[in-house]
Amino acid sequence: MAKNMGGADRIIRAVVGAGLIYYAMSNLPGADSRMIPAGLVGFILILIAMFARCPAYWPFGVSTCETK
Repeated sequence: MAKNMGGADRIIRAVVGAGLIYYAMSNLPGADSRMIPAGLVGFILILIAMFARCPAYWPFGVSTCETK
């Protein structure tokens, strides 16, 4: 599977993923039931940003990657 994400898309996903992981690791009162799902989603977003391959883009043929 070829890369299908551009730079801005990768940065946005990485920042949101890091924010979700930070939220999951914080000790906010009343956030116990939402911590594990937030951490998992954040981890997945970071992985997608690292590999520059979005599985949701693939079936539709969408690509935000700049071509040379």
